[in-house]
Amino acid sequence: MTFVQHGMAKNVPVTLHGLRVPISEVDVSPIIWRALQSGEYEAKEALSVRNLLDPGDRVLELGSGLGIITTIMAQTPNVQIWSFDANPHMVALARRVAKANGIENTNFEHGLLSAGKSENHVFYIRRDFWMSSLLKHQGPYERTILIESSNLDEFIAAQSVNVLVMDIEGAERELLSAARLDGVERVFLELHDHLYGLAGVRNIFMAMDRRGFSYDPRASSGPCVMFRRDDGQIRSYEG
Repeated sequence: MTFVQHGMAKNVPVTLHGLRVPISEVDVSPIIWRALQSGEYEAKEALSVRNLLDPGDRVLELGSGLGIITTIMAQTPNVQIWSFDANPHMVALARRVAKANGIENTNFEHGLLSAGKSENHVFYIRRDFWMSSLLKHQGPYERTILIESSNLDEFIAAQSVNVLVMDIEGAERELLSAARLDGVERVFLELHDHLYGLAGVRNIFMAMDRRGFSYDPRASSGPCVMFRRDDGQIRSYEG
């Protein structure tokens, strides 16, 4: 059950989606702080990922944000998670959240994974961090950083990743169109049709289809979408 403690002192952690979240007003923008206080922050995602993983999964997360979704996933027995974010401030906050909840099976790294060879990318950091992205046209930004990417498929192979989770503000369209995703069984992502339109959504579905993934309606909700390797089996009916 999700609840938030209202009217509390700034040094008392928020309780959100069953987690201790030691984040204060000075750490985030007013919009994000209100979302944390109201319980709306990543509420749909938090509900969706609770049954996303199986014991023993090896998970790569792109876009750790505050680490709340990461920490929920890390509660699945015997999973190992590698979580990357291009915003170094987010990495620090995510580590803080994981530590507050006793999570030790997650590695948070400042980095950017992309398909293809390593390249330098300009990352636009915005006050509302969930709008930070590789897209300059997404809106006003506070500053930029230059970050060198690493190869996504090489990381997947090196760590035997079988689940990919991402919330990367529109970059999923290009990434999923070019990555091989060998060995990955499930891909969970948030679609951003406000950045690439329905044509971009179609591109993502087509790219996943080419790699043998099917849309899983039972594990998807609105823009939070699960793709699963299609084993050709008919599922039992769920009323």
